[in-house]
Amino acid sequence: MPGLVVFGRRWGIASDDLVLPGCFELFVRVLWWIGTMILYTYHKGHFDCNGKGVLHSYLVGLLVVLALIILSLLAIVYVSARGTITNPGPRRSIPALVYLRALLYLPELVWACLGAVWVSDDSQGCDPATVVAVIAAVVASWIILLFTAVGVVFVFDPLGNPRPQPAAMEPLGVQDMQSNEGAQFLFTARSLAVKVWESRLRLLCCCLPQDESHRAAFSSIAQLFSGFFSDTDLVPSDIAAGLALLHQEQDKMEQSRDPEVIIDHSPSSPVGEDLETELEKAAHCMQFAAAAYGWPLYIYSNLLTAPCKLSGDCCRSRAGEYDIVGGDHLGCHFSSILLSTGLQYRDFIYVSFHNQIYEIPFFVALDHKREAVLVAVRGTLSLKDVLTDLSAECENLPVEGVSGACYAHKGICQAASYIYKKLVNDGILNQAFNIAPEYKLVITGHSLGAGTASVLAVLLRSSFPTLQCYSFSPPGGLLSKALADYSKDFVVSVVLGKDLVPRLSIPNMEDLKRKILKIVSNCSKPKYRILLQGCWYELFGGDPDDFPTEMDDRREEELSQPLLGEESLMIRHSSSYQSLASDDSPAHTAAHLPLFLPGRILHITEDGPSRRSCFSQVRYRADWSNEMAFRSILISPRMLADHMPDAVLRALSSLTTDRPFSLCPSSLNNSQHNTI
Repeated sequence: MPGLVVFGRRWGIASDDLVLPGCFELFVRVLWWIGTMILYTYHKGHFDCNGKGVLHSYLVGLLVVLALIILSLLAIVYVSARGTITNPGPRRSIPALVYLRALLYLPELVWACLGAVWVSDDSQGCDPATVVAVIAAVVASWIILLFTAVGVVFVFDPLGNPRPQPAAMEPLGVQDMQSNEGAQFLFTARSLAVKVWESRLRLLCCCLPQDESHRAAFSSIAQLFSGFFSDTDLVPSDIAAGLALLHQEQDKMEQSRDPEVIIDHSPSSPVGEDLETELEKAAHCMQFAAAAYGWPLYIYSNLLTAPCKLSGDCCRSRAGEYDIVGGDHLGCHFSSILLSTGLQYRDFIYVSFHNQIYEIPFFVALDHKREAVLVAVRGTLSLKDVLTDLSAECENLPVEGVSGACYAHKGICQAASYIYKKLVNDGILNQAFNIAPEYKLVITGHSLGAGTASVLAVLLRSSFPTLQCYSFSPPGGLLSKALADYSKDFVVSVVLGKDLVPRLSIPNMEDLKRKILKIVSNCSKPKYRILLQGCWYELFGGDPDDFPTEMDDRREEELSQPLLGEESLMIRHSSSYQSLASDDSPAHTAAHLPLFLPGRILHITEDGPSRRSCFSQVRYRADWSNEMAFRSILISPRMLADHMPDAVLRALSSLTTDRPFSLCPSSLNNSQHNTI
């Protein structure tokens, strides 16, 4: 860190990123050189076939070229392994070595062409083993050249024009004269960054229609991404090293933390509503939230039996039996919902698989077991849903009777408004309550569906005072503090373990960036060691390493100054954090409006050691928590696995039943027992 500057531009790779790829290529080149030397020695430089002069020249030249490449790789690996992430001084010769290595591609290309010509024209009468060896050498040369070209494309940074170094201290008048020029440059750089991110999003979503709504979403998301990455000069490997260090640091803090006090009842729960009751209701509603994903999740959760069960129902036409909208032409989605929930055709009031940006699938059904009209909203399952997730800026959401600032996640707010109009304006809820007027309204969903269900519950609360919402793994950046407090009377959020999504918000991401910058700045180990030991720790566990150590004779406040031979750690001051030395919560910043989880929060964690074998027993614990406990992102191998709907359903089922499960994902368990 920062990005390597060669060929007149910055690249998405740092000068200390060449150790591991260099070692791999060095291993291949040494084997290649040894094989070529054996071939040449075996024939003692004399070949009895056509084109023996060309073959002799090819092998001798190949040995020389490979030797030069091996020497250049040795130098690159040695120099790249020196220094630390934020101390690139010992690696100042890397650009010259990169130029030398790039120059050696020219003779390699020439020799690859020479070998190909010999194989095609002059190899008649030669030893078949020799011909095969030359063909292998030629093919290897072209493969390496191809992978090199792909690697160059991969690390190419469209924003890689060298950023100007901070100028030396100038008199005040000179600084004033230069201020307009600097502001214009910063504006131009930001505009270019937005355009680059828009182009990336359009390329990623090339299969989606490029209409006005999508273009607006691309622009909004591009501004968010470009603003987040604009104030630091990080390359992907820096982030990976920072996450590895941060994971071990968090594990050390967790091991030294005192046991938490278990709260049996939520402070804000109504009389009689205890933890066990809420768990039973949540486990029941989670079946519907998971069913909303349709056949993909059903097959994933039942790999052996689901294809057989669905095969007989998918192509059967039932258009007249239920009101279904879009996206389920074969009926597989609806068949899987029937199998997952155990409901009958007649229990469904409305089913929609229509999916556009800010418009997500949902269904309305009669839950006779709980005497409820149940609205289940699907979570993220398409690129359009991802765009809805990433539209993370704030949007006003005024609610009558709520004092304080009322705003919410823009994409989720618009998705909730879409479903609200369908339910109310199209008379879907009226139809349901005409059938079952004594039933209550229950709304549920997982992930994106959980956030949408929570906002929808806020919108419907005034019309249905008794409604309840069960929100599973909702996004962390969802509601303003006033709306989050308002929703505690009717929303229960369920979070499993170290799930990433309930901790995701723009302030939390800024806080994570600040922590990464701080921890890599204070680490005195080279990056390749951090990555190797980090991979070992993730795969095999062990005691967290004491990586973070302050660098000798270096103060943290100096980290914002230019580094010797390369650019500074911070490109410009960011209002997202005050200093690298600060450990304050991101809530203190004013760069982004804070958003919180909805309602009362039920946090499910695993009792016992954090690492265990696949077949070991797991005990779950459910505790009431609060939104401030999720104001920091936790790094863990299970941060994504804990978000999966089948994992949440499995944990809730284990807390409410004694039924064992046969599935054994790497991050979950085989036999589970309940504990509260």
